[in-house]
Amino acid sequence: MDAARLIQKLFPRGSGGAQKPVEWLIAGLGNPGPKYRNTRHNVGWWSLDDLAERTGSQLKATGANSETADTEIEGTRVLLARPLTYVNRSGDALRSLLRKHRIGPDRLIVIFDDLNLEPGKLRIRSKGGAGGHNGMKSIIASLGTEEFARMRIGVGRPAASGEQVDYVLGTMAPKERELVRDAARRAADAAVVAVTDGIENAMNRYNG
Repeated sequence: MDAARLIQKLFPRGSGGAQKPVEWLIAGLGNPGPKYRNTRHNVGWWSLDDLAERTGSQLKATGANSETADTEIEGTRVLLARPLTYVNRSGDALRSLLRKHRIGPDRLIVIFDDLNLEPGKLRIRSKGGAGGHNGMKSIIASLGTEEFARMRIGVGRPAASGEQVDYVLGTMAPKERELVRDAARRAADAAVVAVTDGIENAMNRYNG
């Protein structure tokens, strides 16, 4: 048996048994704790739960103020992450994870709630501003760039603008929750496409 075949047999992941590098970081925004689990602000976490289930992985607290799962999507090594810093400081956790795993912002996907979209709508962009979302403001400030992908899950707006905080931290009526839950699943679908076929293909398939 030649050396190349022997190495492949002993170390199927590659020469010397070195683990493949993490190629993507997929983050869902939300607040930690049971009281926030079913709120509008935590729909990004719902998508991460879907992705963890599909990949047979489990999100666990592993430092860097996050729960993470190191997994694979169709042969590509991916890190799933739920920052535990509360939404408004999400940038601190994601900056640490990107540095630790040597991932560029161009391989970051952030999934989060959006007041500017009707409940159940999904919009994907390869880059852009914060759109008034405090979690996104934190990430942009921490990374020093807007050049990363985002998947926005619509949760609609409250009747009065002054009620936004209570609204995003509130739960949904059954019909609204069903719409938003479906959008969270589609965001997980879109994240898989982004990893396997690129963000542009994900945009083409899932932006309406």
